[in-house]
Amino acid sequence: MSEPTGAAALWGKEYGGTARVTVDVYDYCTTDGSRRLADTKSYSMNATLNLSRPRTGGSETETNPFSLLLAVGQPAQAGAVSFWSSAVSTVSNQDLAGNPRDPNLLLTYWQLEWKDGELSGRLTDPHTEQAVTLNLLNWPSLLVPCRPDLGELPGGYAHAVAEGTTLSGQVDGGSVTLIAQGRTGDGQFEFRFDFSGTST
Repeated sequence: MSEPTGAAALWGKEYGGTARVTVDVYDYCTTDGSRRLADTKSYSMNATLNLSRPRTGGSETETNPFSLLLAVGQPAQAGAVSFWSSAVSTVSNQDLAGNPRDPNLLLTYWQLEWKDGELSGRLTDPHTEQAVTLNLLNWPSLLVPCRPDLGELPGGYAHAVAEGTTLSGQVDGGSVTLIAQGRTGDGQFEFRFDFSGTST
C-alpha cells in the first residue's frame, strides 16, 4: 500500500508547542460612548494543533484539505483561543415539511488552503445563527461595566470569533509555525498570536 501524499499525509498528525498571544480590550466607557482601547495584555500559553481527515455530515464532506482543531490554552483560561475548521451538529431527522433527512449536519467554519507546506485560512462563517459557535476567545467580564476596580467575574466568558479572522503559516509532517489575527463578533476584543510547535 502506498504512503499518502499531499495534505492526506498530515491526517492524524498532532503538534504541541507554545503560542504568544496579545489581546487588545475595547470598551465604550468614554463620556460620549465611543469605542476606545482600554487595555492590552500579552502572555504565552501551551497550544496544540490536531489535523484529521475532512469531516463528513449528512451527505456533505468538508472541502478543506484536512479538518483542523487548534487550541491555545485551556478553555477556562483568560485568553484561551479555540479554532475549529468544521463540526457535525445533530438536527431533527425531519425537515420543516416533515420529510426525512439525515440528522447529522456538517458546519464548516473555515476556508483552508494548503500546498507544499504553506497554510492559509479565513473564518468564513462563525455559525452564530445555529448557536454552534466553536471558534472562541475566552476572557473575564467585569462585575460592573466600566469599573475594573470592582473586580471580574470568575472563570471568564466565551466570545465568538468573528468572520474574517485569518490563519497563515507553515505546516509539515514535523513542525508547525502559524500566525493568527482577528477579532470577536461583539467588538470587545482584537487578538493575534503566533504558534510554534513540533509533531508529537
